[in-house]
Amino acid sequence: MKTTVFIFSLALGLVSTKAANGLWTNPADPTIPIDFKIQGEYVGKTSGNTKLGAQVIALGGGKFQAVLLPGGLPGAGWDRKNKSLLQGSVKKSRGEFTVAEGKHRYLAKSANEFSATRKFPPVGHRAAQMITDSGVAEGHYTDGETFRLERVVRKSGTLGKKSPKGAIVLFDGSNKNEWMGGRVDAKTGLLNTDGKDIRTRRKFSNYHMHIEFLLPYKPAARGQGRGNSGFYQVDDYEVQVLDSFGLEGLNNECGGIYSKRASDVNACLPPLQWQTYDVDFTNAVVKDGRKLKNTRLTIRLNDIVIHDNIEIDSKCPGSRKGPEGSPGPIRLQGHSNPLQFRNIWIVEK
Repeated sequence: MKTTVFIFSLALGLVSTKAANGLWTNPADPTIPIDFKIQGEYVGKTSGNTKLGAQVIALGGGKFQAVLLPGGLPGAGWDRKNKSLLQGSVKKSRGEFTVAEGKHRYLAKSANEFSATRKFPPVGHRAAQMITDSGVAEGHYTDGETFRLERVVRKSGTLGKKSPKGAIVLFDGSNKNEWMGGRVDAKTGLLNTDGKDIRTRRKFSNYHMHIEFLLPYKPAARGQGRGNSGFYQVDDYEVQVLDSFGLEGLNNECGGIYSKRASDVNACLPPLQWQTYDVDFTNAVVKDGRKLKNTRLTIRLNDIVIHDNIEIDSKCPGSRKGPEGSPGPIRLQGHSNPLQFRNIWIVEK
């Protein structure tokens, strides 16, 4: 995954008012609150010369939670074990953070009680304070160790990947002929679900597939209300699409096989950043009504392997009727959320 460092001037005069429904689909929208420029990923080092990453989650109303990650960001150095949580708010166009303490629970509606980890305090939790200003985060742990981080925008190594020879192009911005339902936006050239399920006209069975998606920014929402969608393989196995940035990466969060398996690492990027799924799918084998082989999947989210040649023993909830193993369409679930997609292609095996 490529990383680009951005230094932002946060004194942009943006008014911290919400859109009518508290939802934004365009990062250039002039009504987007200043919170959006503070949320995101930060990388740097401590005074002890060890790498440190941070993911700042916007919670609405100028509130945040920051997750400090020893070793770096998920899929880029984090030790996959230790985390520290800070709670913060916007003050004079900058983010001010203190250690998260007191009563907290996973995905609590109240920003003051929100926790990005199921266990609170999480393993490795260290008390710290931090200030973010103009894309730089500086802080210190209470034991005296200091740190300085810069805001980065990571981009998947497969973002914009061209379809190879022999691929079936399912969407390139020109039309939606391969899809039942959906809408191509005349201005952006993006495929929109408009909150409703859409399916490919063709059916598939064994393939490699690439797709790019943009999650809406809904800072006040929590859990499944935060840009919920699904990327169904042969309309039977749901790969979850959801703004799960900074969270655990559970089976009902972005990258999870819904109700079946959590991601090995949560590789979800912040909302309103283009993200990629690259899936290698092998359908179940059924003969004379008896299943001989389970479905197998390898999935990269933003070019990070989150499922490595795993088996799925049965269909996911919400799948089509009928037995496993038969060809089926690709479904992009609307789930009442405005998901946007681009650069979709598939190579049959």
